Amino acid sequence: MAENSRFARDYFKGYLQWHFVKAIGRRLKALSHYKDYDIIYMQRELLPFVPLWIERYLKNRGAVLFFDYDDALFIGKSSRFNPIANCFRNPQRTYDIFKIVDCVVAGNSWLRDKAVNQGARAVTLEVAEDTDRIPMHAQHSNASGVTVGWLGSTSTVKYLHLIAPAIRRLAIERPHVSFELVGGGDFAMDGVSWEVFGWSLEAELQALSRFDIGLMPLPYEEWSKGKSGGKARTYMAAGVVPVCTAIGYNCELIEHGGTGFLCTTQKEWYSCLITLIDHPEIRQNVAIKARKKIVSEFSVASQAEKLHTLFLEAIGEKPAQGLK
Repeated sequence: MAENSRFARDYFKGYLQWHFVKAIGRRLKALSHYKDYDIIYMQRELLPFVPLWIERYLKNRGAVLFFDYDDALFIGKSSRFNPIANCFRNPQRTYDIFKIVDCVVAGNSWLRDKAVNQGARAVTLEVAEDTDRIPMHAQHSNASGVTVGWLGSTSTVKYLHLIAPAIRRLAIERPHVSFELVGGGDFAMDGVSWEVFGWSLEAELQALSRFDIGLMPLPYEEWSKGKSGGKARTYMAAGVVPVCTAIGYNCELIEHGGTGFLCTTQKEWYSCLITLIDHPEIRQNVAIKARKKIVSEFSVASQAEKLHTLFLEAIGEKPAQGLK
């Protein structure tokens, strides 16, 4: 059994490496036809782990380059899942990309300003939320209990431990409350029974229909200022009440007590959560306002139109308006 397990790991590793090589080949083939494209739109460097030769080559030959980012990629954060990759990461590359491309599209104004400080032409364009995909939550009620949930990835689930004291107290004082986690992999918190689910588009929608309150804790550091509110925005789109750390873009996205709640201390996390758990009418009022905000300000159509305007300006057909 151990030998078979080792074979499976080695095979899978080789399988991924082969597909990585094939993906590079496909990208190089596509870029060889760069003259066929009006714009090359990047969300990372064109080739990982190598200098920005291709980006500079394309720029020098007249290609129009955009760089879209909604995370503080210029801050080096170690991966606990792939230590080898840490040796190849170079946050300085993001600053270098800023200086090469024609336009940086940033997910929040703090990220935009970081690019501008490096000499880039940059604009803020918040990430859209597809409310056609996400149905509105059912009427909030405590008739069948309350669910506190978290959506995310294995790289950010650790931040739930930042609010563990408040969550543990809730678990003791409100035993009817359920705690669910989607997308965070294996996770455990002493004193709290988290029900853990794998992530998929369908699993996300099902979870949002069950969640009454959505959590978004973040550490107080520069990296958090680069977050663009994706988790909170998804909660809001679904009519799930977001309770988030009061830092960075969260403070722009959320009106405290109106479209969600912003917390700093353990006492604030506990107070906000206990109030929401005990008062479904407050959750319902916040949920309606939050959904309305996302529909009116972050629709796919409106954000796509803003991006289209940027594209037209970049190729000299129409000046961009309404973006800062």
